[in-house]
Amino acid sequence: MSSDSPPRIYNLFPLLAGHVECWHEHLSRIRGMGFDWIFVNPFFEPGESGSLYAIRDPARLHPVVAGGASLEDAISDFTGRAQKSGLRVMADLVINHTAQDALLAEKHPEWYLRDADGSLRAPHAVDPIDPRKATVWRDLAELDYGSPKTRNALIAHFSREIERLLELGFTGFRCDAAYQVPVEVWRALIDRARKKHPDASFAAETLGCTPEQAEGLGGAGFDLMFNSAKWWDFHGDWLFEQYDRFRPIAPSIAFPESHDTERLAIETGAVDLELRERHYRLRYLFAAFFSHGVMMPMGYEYGVSTRLHVVETRPADWDREMAEPHLDLTAFIGAVNRLKAEHSSLIDEASLRRISAPHARAVVLLRLDAEHLADASEAALLILNPDASREAELDTGRLWAATGSRFTRFEDLTPDGGDNKIEVGQPYALAPLEARLLFASAPAGQAGRKPAARDSARRLKALAANRIAIERVSPEIDSGRHPVKRVVGDLLEVSAAIFSDGHERIDAAVRFRADGGHWQNAPMALVDNDRWRGHLPLLRNCRYQYTIEAWRDRFATWRDELAKKQGAGQDVTLELDEGLALVRATAKAAKGRARKEISAHLERIDAAGTGDHERLSLLMSGELAVLIRRHAIRINASRFERVLEVVVDRPAARFAAWYEMFPRSQSGDPARHGTFDDVIARLPYVRDMGFDVLYFTPIHPIGTTNRKGRNNALEAAPGEPGSPYATGSPEGGHTAIHPQLGTLADFERLIAAARSHGLEIALDFAIQCSPDHPWIAEHPEWFEWRPDGSIRFAENPPKKYEDIVNVHFYRDAFPAIWHELRDVVLFWAGHGIRTFRVDNPHTKPLPFWEWMIREVQDRHPDVIFLSEAFTRPKLMKRLAKLGFTQSYTYFTWRTAKQELIDYMTELTQTEAREYFRPNFFTNTPDI
Repeated sequence: MSSDSPPRIYNLFPLLAGHVECWHEHLSRIRGMGFDWIFVNPFFEPGESGSLYAIRDPARLHPVVAGGASLEDAISDFTGRAQKSGLRVMADLVINHTAQDALLAEKHPEWYLRDADGSLRAPHAVDPIDPRKATVWRDLAELDYGSPKTRNALIAHFSREIERLLELGFTGFRCDAAYQVPVEVWRALIDRARKKHPDASFAAETLGCTPEQAEGLGGAGFDLMFNSAKWWDFHGDWLFEQYDRFRPIAPSIAFPESHDTERLAIETGAVDLELRERHYRLRYLFAAFFSHGVMMPMGYEYGVSTRLHVVETRPADWDREMAEPHLDLTAFIGAVNRLKAEHSSLIDEASLRRISAPHARAVVLLRLDAEHLADASEAALLILNPDASREAELDTGRLWAATGSRFTRFEDLTPDGGDNKIEVGQPYALAPLEARLLFASAPAGQAGRKPAARDSARRLKALAANRIAIERVSPEIDSGRHPVKRVVGDLLEVSAAIFSDGHERIDAAVRFRADGGHWQNAPMALVDNDRWRGHLPLLRNCRYQYTIEAWRDRFATWRDELAKKQGAGQDVTLELDEGLALVRATAKAAKGRARKEISAHLERIDAAGTGDHERLSLLMSGELAVLIRRHAIRINASRFERVLEVVVDRPAARFAAWYEMFPRSQSGDPARHGTFDDVIARLPYVRDMGFDVLYFTPIHPIGTTNRKGRNNALEAAPGEPGSPYATGSPEGGHTAIHPQLGTLADFERLIAAARSHGLEIALDFAIQCSPDHPWIAEHPEWFEWRPDGSIRFAENPPKKYEDIVNVHFYRDAFPAIWHELRDVVLFWAGHGIRTFRVDNPHTKPLPFWEWMIREVQDRHPDVIFLSEAFTRPKLMKRLAKLGFTQSYTYFTWRTAKQELIDYMTELTQTEAREYFRPNFFTNTPDI
């Protein structure tokens, strides 16, 4: 059978089709559905049971199919009409048994197996899954292929029978229960038939046998064999194992139903016709996709529910079903068969694999027209959802990933598939029982372009310069995009996986510098499994840069190899000369004191003369090894491709106890506004509680327009001070002090007094203005204005803050507002403030914070910024990465033990510990 013509077989069931003279009426429909073969079950006179497979007389027709013509005339007429319609006809070849009352048993009783009582033995089949179960066919008699004499006689007999059928116009045979007949018999029968009819095709029916029995048919000469795809549950691995085991024997045929199975309509229990049709479409498309060939039983195209029965089925069953067909799948089946005939990926049984997970709800199968992806010219994908009640989500990226870059443009050719296109990278939901068939061709000329000589040379130089691999450097945040954080006095541990080819020793160092100074080296040491570690002392409150450099250590390699050779008792005279040359080369490259120290060692070696023992002792000394390592010539020096940063803050950045205070409330008299002098009087109280930082809410002038009253009342009563966060009045803005608190000189005196008590003052930096802020008149472009000319108040819908307006950071405000806000912080830093609590930083542009904090800390490295960001975790952490020294946390809302354990673990044991410094608080005025 030609491999470029996959068999599409229609099973014309004789008992359903009726008289042979009427069979030709089905030819037009069968050919119209794209089939190229017709398989006819046994149509001979049966024994007493009436079963098609209990053949009594192969020279006479079954009574149900017999008409007025002889068997020879009727069958020859049908096969001739079929051939004219472009259809080949396949007969069912049954040579394992006959009917118990067969004429052959009367003529040649010696050809049969016998039971102990002398009766003809009935064939049986053992369940391959449960050997305790067996099926016995009592109406059949099993032929004896055991003895050579009987076997030869049977081969001669069935060779004549095959020749008779070939002369009647059959060109193929389905070999029933092929595994029950010795392979030598099949080989002889097939060889004899092909001597006269070289195109005769033989398909082995192996259903119900073990894999070993099926594999035993290898070498018999079968063109095809039937597989078990019908029983796959769309999840197990066994079908793919069978596919690979059977391929060496012969290409296989799949079927959605057969005369041995229940009808799909009954098997699925689908009463709803739309649901039933989905079952039928999916099963046929799967069968056609999975195997080289496909076979469909008569009536499947109309969803016939009456089971095919080898004894009881009658033509009236067909007439009854056709009076009102449940379905009409003829167009769909025809389209599928044409796709199968036209696409190389669905013809040869080459590479086939499942690319979805075994228990995925969306099943994806990939077929190629070659064994290897690189050799394939076409790929086919079958995507299906076997669930009858639920949708199945499909990860479309897996479809293209499975085919590499060879197949990138899949076209959905599913018959009646509609416009529901599958696009790469987009989620796709398969409806219940939906199946889709996609094809892709490999584009011609997939070779890459030749690089320019300059690019190739540049790449060669760059790669050759980095012979040593440096990977997984730690600590590192977002590939070096953000710095890690430490405090003065810490020892920064830097580690990396460092390794090279071969067996030579390597060495490595952390290269670092503080605040843009000169580069220094901190040695690294091997820990284990190519992981190296080094430490660098952080002694200054500034930014440090660091990276890693590694090189081949020729002297350490020489020492290692020399020790091994010496231990093996080998002569090392030449090796000593090589070691001496390395020391001389190092001395020559060294400078200053290093050269003198190495040269002194050389003088001692030279003074020792040529004796190997003395030279060995001096060259292998630990003192020389340390000296050479410190000043080694760095062969194949390779450097980590990025320079990383660590921000080193003062110790207060890691821990400080904060006490929050409203200065205006410190007078002790509700009728009198507090002053800075009142705060000074409270300093011992704060100090004695052990606090380190005294934090003030905003101390700037408060606006009067829309001033809020007590408990956020929309109108303030006379004398009520308003919210300290409504910054700005005619008296000034963010660089001014509320007059009732005192003067700038008073504030500086407060700062000095706090320091004398061991306390540090922290200011609240809140980027918001009252409607009276001087900036509004001076820089209206910094604010949002509404269509009616009014200024836009701050909002957090549905809340409105009529006493506050926000600045704009872009459009006409950029970059002036950025500079102005930076200068506000610099103003207070210039007056001694080194800690700022920043209000709601998550509502301001992230780039602004990164720029502003760097601008301030470049001038004042000891300034600390605390982020008051009650927001989402990623945004909160991003602010920390951008430069905020400390961060508010979710501590206050974690109340259960396990919640606290989990949160502490996150803060101290994950990457966050490298940049996120938590500030725990028990309460704030906001909650």
